[in-house]
Amino acid sequence: MTDIQVQIDKEFEKAEQARAKKNEGQARVCARRAAGIAIRDYLTRKGTPSRTASAYDLLNQLKDDPLLSPDLKLIVDHLTLRVTEEFKLPVDADLVAEARTLCQELLNK
Repeated sequence: MTDIQVQIDKEFEKAEQARAKKNEGQARVCARRAAGIAIRDYLTRKGTPSRTASAYDLLNQLKDDPLLSPDLKLIVDHLTLRVTEEFKLPVDADLVAEARTLCQELLNK
């Protein structure tokens, strides 16, 4: 298992722990961080490394990738949504599951 995969798996483990404690906000943060790790690796392999450490900025950078499928663009859109005043997502989405899909796709590209 690569170091990148280990880092991603740790974030998803933290996400599941947060979810088990009914802390969905923290689970979303961990899902975004996992996605950020995969995006940074993907961009580096494409020859366009990013200088930002922010998973949110990396997600926004990935939105402009013309090679990204519409399904993955939708996941990236979900991962960059702002929560409502009640700290809920404005869409019905499981960001942890979606981030897992995004990470798997990017690591395989």
